[in-house]
This record gives sequence, structure tokens and C-alpha cells, in this order.
Amino acid sequence: PCGFHGNKTTLVFWEAKVLNRISTYLYRHPRLVLGLLLGPPMLYMGVVYLGSLFSLLINSFFYLEEFTGLVVREFTLQTYAKLLDPTNLGIFFRTATMALLVTIADAIIAFPLAYYIARFAPKKLKTYLYIAVTIPLWSSYLVRVYAWKLILAKEGIVSWFFNLFGLQFILDGILSIPGIGGSSLSLSPIGMFIAFCYIWLPYMIVPIQTALERVPKSLLEASSDLGANPSQTFRQVLLPLSFPGVVAGSIFTFSLTLGDFIIPQVLGNSRFFIGQAVYSYQGTAGNIPLAAAFTMGPIVIMVVYLLIARKLGAFDAL
Repeated sequence: PCGFHGNKTTLVFWEAKVLNRISTYLYRHPRLVLGLLLGPPMLYMGVVYLGSLFSLLINSFFYLEEFTGLVVREFTLQTYAKLLDPTNLGIFFRTATMALLVTIADAIIAFPLAYYIARFAPKKLKTYLYIAVTIPLWSSYLVRVYAWKLILAKEGIVSWFFNLFGLQFILDGILSIPGIGGSSLSLSPIGMFIAFCYIWLPYMIVPIQTALERVPKSLLEASSDLGANPSQTFRQVLLPLSFPGVVAGSIFTFSLTLGDFIIPQVLGNSRFFIGQAVYSYQGTAGNIPLAAAFTMGPIVIMVVYLLIARKLGAFDAL
């Protein structure tokens, strides 16, 4: 027994000595520690994330042979030339317009709530409002989309509400407007707009609320002391300082709307959005080069958008 305990003590002492040497070595070589910590995630980013984007870029320069239906792996720009067709340009314009409108609407809806949470809500109520804002994110995305399909359907609660108060003619008038109407709200661009606004709203509220909380109260008090009324203080002090939060939220709402295909698939009509076009070309048609070229469009748009957002200070509000 004494020998066993002696061997165990020796083993523990040896392990401690080895660990001490390793820790001392790592302490003396901070760059090695940094490499060990950042190596795996950077490898993942480089191989999986950037590698997949690079693969899309390469495939976008190939083309599909119409007679055989096979992808010809030869460098050409004819696939990108197809993006300039009126139909494909319409898809880009339609998607970008929807993303812009959703972003503007979410900013208008989110700002008052974020302002109340940041400036007036008591601590306990603020916690409940945080939960209320984020709780939709705890449920399945598909469940929320199909819930809106039921709400906006002809037999849904919205149509029932209009019928109850004898306002069906207003709903029919809205649905008859070219470009935004349809057979029902659940199969129309306006229905997609409502669903998009609801789905992405939390991503706009949180950055704005964070930006508003960073505005020092002393600046607002100084503005008041200098004779500015509440409206002037809001326009000239609070809004400019919180605007990076609006831009930060718009990064989420704009990019997510730009690339989404589920809401247009469930609530849309026969007019394609970018996500639907990519899904259709790479799935049903098997035209991987054209699908990859379509994918490059939103990437270029978002790169330009992020560069503008960076200059506006949006990254500081994330």
C-alpha cells in the first residue's frame, strides 16, 4: 500500500510538472496561444464559409449546355449576361424593393418601442418587454410563417374582421391594386410584406434600443438647458446619435429579406424573388451556374450596403 501511494504521488507530481512547463511555455509565446485559439474557427471560416462562396463564384462563370443539359466547365460571362434579361432584372428589382420597404417599415415600427424600453420603462417592465420582443424567435420560423398564412387567408381573422365591420370593400380594393394585390392577403405581395415585417422586427428593435441606451442623458439635459424643446432635442441630438442603431438593424432586415425564399414561396404568387429563383434554378432546372450567378447578386448588394453602413457607424451599435 505504501508503494502504491508513493507511485500515485509521483505520478501527480510529474503531471503537475508537465502542466507547469506547458503553461510557462504558452505564457512566453502569446502568439502561439492566439494561433491555437483562433486557428480552428479561422480554418472553418476559410474552408467552409469562404470556400463555399468561392465555389459559387467559380460555378457562376460556367454555363449550362441547353441541348445536353450538362454544365460546361469553361470560363464565360454568358451566364452573367442572362442576369440582364428583363425577367431576371425584374426579380432583382422586386426583391430589393421589398427588402427596402420592409427595412423602412420595421425602423418606423421599432423606434418608438425601442425608445420607450431604453428611456422610460422601469427595470422590471424592461425585462418583460425584452422577453416579449424576443419570444417569437424561440419558435420555429416555419410555424410563424404558416401562422401568418392562416391569419391572412380568405377564411382568416383579418378577412373576418373586415367582414364583421362591413369593410370588406376596403380589403377588396387593396387586393385589386396591381403590383401589391392578389386573390387574398395570403397570396399577395402585401401579405409577404406584413409577414416580413413581423418576422424581422426583433432584429431591428434590439440594435436601436442598444444605441439609444448609449446616448448619455447629460446630452439631452444639456440640450434642454440650452433652450431646445423636446422635438428639437429628438431631431438634432437623439436621432443622429441613435441612427447607427437604425442602420445596424437595417443590415439584418435588408439582408434577411433579400435572401429569403420561404415567405415568398408560402405567401407569394407566381412572381419570383431572388431566393425562389436560386432554389428553382439549382433544383428543378439543374442550372447550377445561373443559380450561382443569381447568388452573387445579393452578395454584391450586401457588400456595398455594409460598406455604407460601416461609414455610418452601424457596427458600433451591434
